[in-house]
Amino acid sequence: MREPWRPSHALLAIPVTLIVVIATVDILAPQDIRLGPLLVIAPALTASFAGALPTGGIGLLAVAAQAYIGRHIGVLSSRSMVVQIVALALLSALTVFFALIRERRGRELARVRSVAEAAQRVLLWPLPDRIGPLRIASLYLAAEDEALIGGDLYAATRTGGGTRVMIGDVRGKGLAAVGEAALLLGAFREAAHQHTGLPELAAALERSVARYEDDFESREATGECFVTTLLLEIPDKDHVVRMISCGHPAPLLLGPGRSVRIPSLRPAPPLGVGCMEPTGYALDAFPFEDGDTLLLYTDGITEARDRGGEFYPFTERTARWTENSPETLLNHLRRDLLAHVGGRLGDDAALVAIHRDPTPPRHGRRPAVANRPGGFRHSHGTTGPRR
Repeated sequence: MREPWRPSHALLAIPVTLIVVIATVDILAPQDIRLGPLLVIAPALTASFAGALPTGGIGLLAVAAQAYIGRHIGVLSSRSMVVQIVALALLSALTVFFALIRERRGRELARVRSVAEAAQRVLLWPLPDRIGPLRIASLYLAAEDEALIGGDLYAATRTGGGTRVMIGDVRGKGLAAVGEAALLLGAFREAAHQHTGLPELAAALERSVARYEDDFESREATGECFVTTLLLEIPDKDHVVRMISCGHPAPLLLGPGRSVRIPSLRPAPPLGVGCMEPTGYALDAFPFEDGDTLLLYTDGITEARDRGGEFYPFTERTARWTENSPETLLNHLRRDLLAHVGGRLGDDAALVAIHRDPTPPRHGRRPAVANRPGGFRHSHGTTGPRR
């Protein structure tokens, strides 16, 4: 089968041109100036962008050019020219050897990356574009090089007449954080269908994290493993959202006219250091009207800094795009955030945007909202809760 054309094939013109130029100049130069040894540059340069076979071909061409130079100037059989030809052949062979090693390691790395990518995508399932009356978009920015996910996590599932959503942030980075994120995601997907209330769900997740610590964490790490988590329940019919925060920041509630509100939650301790009884979790509820958007996030967003040490102005920037669709909103935030930090985050970051589509009006009934201890903290572009 014919090998497909690659951009690196066009680059082969560079070492070929070098060989032609060096050989021509060496032939035309005075006899006391010899440029033939510079031919070794050609195979060395080829190895930087091409494989072993093209490198070997350029090496042979360089050796042939060196022999042609010697024959043309009548010193092909001299000891100096023979040494130059042999040295160039050996150096070219060594360059091909290292190109072979690089190709082999490149193939191994590609296989490892493909397996890791598949495993990570299985772990952090992409959220559906729509769940019931909700439109959802998600974004994950991993701090680790070549990683798709890290210690941040999110999930959503249908439960009866509503939707339950979780977003969380595992303490730490790397494989340990990914392992605990996998545990919590699996526990949520199962427990979300087994417990009728969010406090019971939070307690079940706390027990799962505690079991994980007992089974896998070293004694020295005990007490250092925890997960900040925000649990949400959004009924299909009632225009309300119920939340439990386990040490996680409250979401932003976006509305028309650049309205940005921050619910005042009563957070419990993070999972892993908290209680295991449902009574230890305060359930907060707030209006979630047609056309509103909930923006969930992890602290990798709010703690992102530019080169001058300035934090990313998350709330103020979000206010610019409150009336965009979830997908467009996250695209704007992604570009703006990466521009702020110079293209690289210092910590994993996750965003989930949940938009409630308008539904036909219901007559004679208003949504009931319970447990509103603190209402909203108002931010950029707001004057108060909408009525």
